[in-house]
Amino acid sequence: MDKLYIVIPAYNEQETIRSVIEDWYPVAAGCGAESRLVIIDDGSKDNTYAILKEAQEKYPQLIALTKPNGGHGATLLYGYNYALEQGADFVFQTDSDGQTKAEEFAQFWELRNQYAMVIGHRNKREDGASRIFVTKTLKLVCFLLFHVRLTDANTPFRLMQAEELKKVLPLIPKDYNLSNVVISVIFAKKKLPVKYIPITFRPRQGGVNSINMKRIFKIGKKAVGDFIKINKMVNQACRGAGK
Repeated sequence: MDKLYIVIPAYNEQETIRSVIEDWYPVAAGCGAESRLVIIDDGSKDNTYAILKEAQEKYPQLIALTKPNGGHGATLLYGYNYALEQGADFVFQTDSDGQTKAEEFAQFWELRNQYAMVIGHRNKREDGASRIFVTKTLKLVCFLLFHVRLTDANTPFRLMQAEELKKVLPLIPKDYNLSNVVISVIFAKKKLPVKYIPITFRPRQGGVNSINMKRIFKIGKKAVGDFIKINKMVNQACRGAGK
């Protein structure tokens, strides 16, 4: 049976983390005894990790990890590498703010062997104008710098074949903040089969949004410079692999 690892980063999510576990644990357990729900505490200042540790007693396929605070992208990379080290066949990623729905996962799982990545398309977002602006800007930047068209580059609802993810991770700088964007870009540049499926994207279900417009512009400015460097690496890798 295919081994699924669900990777969820969490930072100061004590208000929502219990409901996230209750939503996503049945998905992992339903995909076999060797599948795991992996939630990584990114150095939270609240009781997120304590709640996770306590929940492990009730949920045997839940893995609670913690690390020093490094940001969302760095935590994703940490979780992806952990899943690959544990022998995952497929890696699924979502976030811990309750914006996605676990019941929409089944259609992704059905397509797991047909596509290198099945990714959600947030076509009806309910999380505010600033987030929508960032998504549209990222889409434009990816086209201008990488020359690829991405329906939704940074969606936190993606199922990836582990073997393909394993080839991509070495191209991403350590602790890079926009790791999911770069993964989407590389899959597109390598012309791997990718399927976009519309998903529900609700408002944050609790906790505090740590991203504001000032921080968005700061991250964006750095991202452009990083993208230029990464683009050279990606182009070399794609040429070396014959795409």
